[in-house]
Amino acid sequence: MNLIEVIKPQVFIETPIHGQKVLQIIERFGRISHKSEDKIGPGTAKTFVENLLKMGHESVLEHVSISVRFICDRGVSHELVRHRLAAYTQESTRYCNYAGTIKFIKPLFYKKGTEDYQIWYQSCLASAETYTTLIKRGSKPEEARSVLPNSLKTEIVSTFNLRQWRHVFKMRCQKAAHPQIREIMIPTLKRFQKRIPIIFDDFIIVKNQSLSFPFYLKN
Repeated sequence: MNLIEVIKPQVFIETPIHGQKVLQIIERFGRISHKSEDKIGPGTAKTFVENLLKMGHESVLEHVSISVRFICDRGVSHELVRHRLAAYTQESTRYCNYAGTIKFIKPLFYKKGTEDYQIWYQSCLASAETYTTLIKRGSKPEEARSVLPNSLKTEIVSTFNLRQWRHVFKMRCQKAAHPQIREIMIPTLKRFQKRIPIIFDDFIIVKNQSLSFPFYLKN
């Protein structure tokens, strides 16, 4: 059995998404403010939500929330939980015993086979060896975890309303964001765009030649 395993980050949409129903909910709740529910009809939700976004009335988007489970490294999760108006549940290094095979997230900026990747790999291996030794000597996971690096794999479920998701994408998909959080946020944005009409259509992802920043967000 290998002491460590290197894996890539992953994204899982945990909330079933029905795009047209999302628009219909937003229209139904949004029309309460002007008591214009009588204007609801076939195809009106799309136009209503478009107008909301044009006018900047995004508070109505807060009535719909979506949960996403990220498999990423601890460093990325530390950035993610800085966003407010959210619910988080994260894998706990205090209670999870990692002795055995410890998983680490491969940094996209270190190409496998290069000297830099090998240095990073050996560092992860050394921390795993130290952690395992401490556990065998009787340390609790909450004590031994202090030797584990940011590259440690973690799972975190994040729930944001749609307005907050728009904010998160603006902050975490742009070129200035850390490349590893962009690595999970850009695929998440693409899935949202595919499943939910209108609400994320104003985000345009354009390819860039830089290896560290493979995409940038134009909004």
